[in-house]
Amino acid sequence: MVSETIEAMGMTDNHIERILIVDFGSQLTQLIARRVRESGVYCEIQPFQSVNLKSIMSFDPRGVILSGGPASVHDMKTPRAPEALFDGSLNLPVLGICYGEQTMVQQMGGRVSPSDHQEFGRAMLNITDHCVLFEDVWELGGVYEVWMSHGDKIESLPHGFRPVAETNSAPFAFIANDQKRFYAVQFHPEVVHTPNGAKLISNFTHRVCGCAGLWTMAAFKEETIKRLRKIIGTEKVICGLSGGVDSSVVAVLLHETIGDQLQCVFVDHGLMRMNEAEDVVRLFKNHYKIPLIHKSVSDIFLNALEGITDPEVKRKTIGKLFIDVFEGAAKSIGGAKYLAQGTLYPDVIESVSFTGGPSVTIKSHHNVGGLPKRMNMELIEPLRDLFKDEVRVLGRELGLPDTFVDRHPFPGPGLAIRIPGAISQDKLNTLRKADAIYLEEIKNAGLYNVIWQAFAILLPVQTVGVMGDARTYEHVCALRAVTSTDGMTADYFPFTHNFLGRTANRIINEVRGINRVVYDITSKPPGTIEWE
Repeated sequence: MVSETIEAMGMTDNHIERILIVDFGSQLTQLIARRVRESGVYCEIQPFQSVNLKSIMSFDPRGVILSGGPASVHDMKTPRAPEALFDGSLNLPVLGICYGEQTMVQQMGGRVSPSDHQEFGRAMLNITDHCVLFEDVWELGGVYEVWMSHGDKIESLPHGFRPVAETNSAPFAFIANDQKRFYAVQFHPEVVHTPNGAKLISNFTHRVCGCAGLWTMAAFKEETIKRLRKIIGTEKVICGLSGGVDSSVVAVLLHETIGDQLQCVFVDHGLMRMNEAEDVVRLFKNHYKIPLIHKSVSDIFLNALEGITDPEVKRKTIGKLFIDVFEGAAKSIGGAKYLAQGTLYPDVIESVSFTGGPSVTIKSHHNVGGLPKRMNMELIEPLRDLFKDEVRVLGRELGLPDTFVDRHPFPGPGLAIRIPGAISQDKLNTLRKADAIYLEEIKNAGLYNVIWQAFAILLPVQTVGVMGDARTYEHVCALRAVTSTDGMTADYFPFTHNFLGRTANRIINEVRGINRVVYDITSKPPGTIEWE
């Protein structure tokens, strides 16, 4: 894929500060990258099986971070870090996280074994000794909250290491070898559930690795434009435009990069929110003057989705139809070599393992997984390794209006996955009205930009109600709102009862077909943000 080509080209000489992240299959690996980038340092993730002495020297990092992973180091044929990191061949600082700590210990002569006492979730960390990673973060003798997720236990440390922090069940929860500049933690500093975890990572990149922190979204924009121009040349590009933040940023980025070589295709599948199609056409065709083909094909999608209840089948059906529409659009403009999409990392990690390794598929995303060979096109996915908040910063760098940049995430399959069970035009119209009321109340309360994502769901459940002294038997509407920083984890938003009561009252009174409203208080995990 083109995205792989772009990544392989690397950064220019203007960006000499690099951190290499070795991925052992954790679904949190990209969060490590996000924290490193937040500290102003460019980083790349590489799967453990492709990292060796030659590749590390070619990448020329200032330091290396070993990610977590689902394996146990004491099992046969489990992932290992390249020995060159530990045998003195490179003399690079290394930070091991969770499985990264365990494989560092095991490979350097320590011992790791299964534990009778597993640690999952919040734990209290006792600081027992000084460490450079604690500077301006934690104090000697302090007790701090961290987030654990492990079932193995370090029994003994390799030569040269010392413990600097512990929990009740993990005496080597934080270890250090100052001479070699090796540090390792059993907990996950990359997640928001470890307060100040980002500062620990920043101390590693800056105080230990010596990075100055010069990488920004502005730099990302400049480098991406250079790389895209080199790859695309004079070829034509089709951009699948949904109207959401991701595809909007990709479209404006590509328009700035290649101008009229770009042709946007807006697939109006009939599964959009209220007035959304009109907003998309108005912004891109009228404001940005970007060539836009508006494909109004709701009948095709609704006919194909008739009777389908399985959410995964819905996604795959919609994904196939998207490809068919794009293929037709490409033919109509005389052919295009590339198809651009607004794929983000959370889409990728939930669809497939980033490494092709052991992390599991949560759900497929319609824009993940490549293109049919018959299309004879290649993918451009310039945002594939970014999180939603990073994309919003990039959008502002590109001058996109706040109304688009600050939009809540909206899935490619649209309202199809917010109607569990079979889909119909009547259900879609009902849900649109309820969703519009809900978002209007959120905006009126000044909460829209506080919430990561909010939406209504029309459940395949009907209940008895009483309206105007008459019996009703109508649908239940569920409301969902979450807070998050990256979409990988999320907590429900604590609306007041007054807000929920007012919103429910409006929906029931103003939307025919709904007589009951409930609010979802499930976090992610164990649930997903969307309802499927």
